[in-house]
This record gives sequence, structure tokens and C-alpha cells, in this order.
Amino acid sequence: MQLKKSDFYYELPEELIAQTPATPRDSSRLLVYHRDTDTVEHRIFRDITDYLHAGDVLVINNTKVLPARLYAHTQNGGKVEVLLLKRISQLRWEVLVKPGKKCRPGTHLTVDESLSLTVAEVTESGERIVDFECDGVFEEVLDRVGAMPLPPYIKTKLQDKNRYQTVYAKTDGSAAAPTAGLHFTPELLEKIKGMGVEIAEVLLHVGLGTFRPVKEDVITDHKMHSEYYAIDDKAADIINRAKKEGRRVIAVGTTSVRTLESVADDNGFVKPCSGNTEIFIYPPYKFKCVDALITNFHLPESTLIMLVSAMCGREKTLELYNIAVKKKYHFFSFGDACFFV
Repeated sequence: MQLKKSDFYYELPEELIAQTPATPRDSSRLLVYHRDTDTVEHRIFRDITDYLHAGDVLVINNTKVLPARLYAHTQNGGKVEVLLLKRISQLRWEVLVKPGKKCRPGTHLTVDESLSLTVAEVTESGERIVDFECDGVFEEVLDRVGAMPLPPYIKTKLQDKNRYQTVYAKTDGSAAAPTAGLHFTPELLEKIKGMGVEIAEVLLHVGLGTFRPVKEDVITDHKMHSEYYAIDDKAADIINRAKKEGRRVIAVGTTSVRTLESVADDNGFVKPCSGNTEIFIYPPYKFKCVDALITNFHLPESTLIMLVSAMCGREKTLELYNIAVKKKYHFFSFGDACFFV
């Protein structure tokens, strides 16, 4: 049977789309689903320590979100919004522009006196390749003039830029946050480490494709966006020792899942490496490395709810989402969390 996009649809009242992050971070709600006993519990995120054991490995994605939204203007004063998608070289980027008709090759755009860009080419899918001219260190200028690229369903202005970063964000490069990690505080992470849980840090730069809808009716016709990942020696060693000893590998977020499953062999072992992944996980799928998943509630018909369905089953996933709607959980980037154990 071919799975269709509509097989992953659920009704979500608009008022359940979280507009602001929970304060403190670990005060969001947590839906715990025990796959072995088919039971559900409703907790607070900081209670996650009740479900972790010494020897578990928590895999986190330490990517850092760039303030990737720029407001520029043409030489005639026309306004253009520029969204950084992927770095090609130091000052050459693939970007999304709005409106596109103002941005033909050769168009020069000014952000402010220290940052401007010229459109070099238009890609097949309509993005632009642009070359920046920068007075100063690009990252520092970007930090000053750029805005956080919040998803389109968040209408409320973010008061503190850092609330769209995980507390362990390190490596600049994402166009969106790995949102499952937003629930952790430094204190909660220390408590988890103190329990004998190991933390393995991997990297996957989240692309805007995360938010792009699946357009094709039959999901296997959908082409995934490409995202850069990296696993270093230390992380690979922590994960491989756990797999060898039969200990759980728990992914924090779908980005950690995609990184691990992209590089794992059939026995779940990973090697230090980096590259680009277009892995698309949907049911039926046999997870090679990941044993459990902490994640948020995802958009209907998205590749992310398809990934969750690969872990819990499509019908069960929709049932859990409908329970969350009835219990008035908050959804999406700033919303509540689930733990599938």
C-alpha cells in the first residue's frame, strides 16, 4: 500500500500553536509513550529524569541558529526579505528571497552600510546564489543586523534571541532551531549527567526544508532537502560503546535521528564522518541506531510526523496527537514535548 500525504493529517486548533517559549525552558509539558506497554503518561519536561537510566546515551545536536533573516532594499528602494539557507563559501550563500521578481542575476541589495549582496544566479528551484560584501567579520555583522528566522506559524515577536537557541548551541549554520533541545536547561543537563547518563554531541545544520510542505500526494515521490551533518570521534565512541553493551541511544530531536540513521551500519554502529544527508524516514522503517526519541509535536503531513510514525506506527502516532489536542498540549517549535520510549 502506498502511503499518501493525507494519511498523516490531523486537525489542530490554531490556539494550540505555541507562540512563545515556555519559561523556564523545562516547564513545558511532556507526553510519555511507552511502546512496550502501549501506555501514555502526562508529565512536565523536567520529569524526564524519571525515564532515564545510568548508561543511557542522550544524543544532542549542537548546531547554532544563524540570525538568518535580513531586510534589504534595492537601489530603487524596493524592500526585499533575504533568508540565508546554506553557506557555499565564506561570502557566497544560497538564499531565499521575497519577492523574487526583484532579484534577477546582477541585482544589488543593501542591508545596511556594512552589508550588501549581489545576486549571482537563480537555482532550478527558485533560490538565489548571492555574493555578500561585508565591512567587518561576517558573523559579527550578521549577529548585529540579522533577525531570527522564526517559522511562519509564529506570529509573536521573540523578545530574547537566545530563546530560539538550545543552551548547548555551538556551531553556527542552522536556518532553524533543533526544537526538541529547547526544553533543556543547564541545570537539567547537569542533573542528567549526574545520574550516569552520557551525552553525545552531533551536528546537523537544520535547513528551511524542515518547514517546507510535502507537495506530492504519494510520499515516496517527495524529495528531501539536503542538510550538512558531522559526527566526531568522541561522539562515535560514546554511541558505539553503548550499542556494543546494549545500552539505549536516545535521540534528542528528529535532526539527531537523521544524523545517526544516515551514518549507522546495520548493527547501529556509527563512524566519525561528515557530509550531506537527504535521508527520508517514514513507515515502515527499521531503526538501526536510535532506541528512543525526545521530540516536539510536528505539523500535519510533514516529513517530521512521518519520521515519528516510523517509530510509533502511523495510526498510533495520530492517536497520540489527538490525545495531545484533547489535553490541550502546545504544538510546534515553542510547544510541548513527547518522549517515545
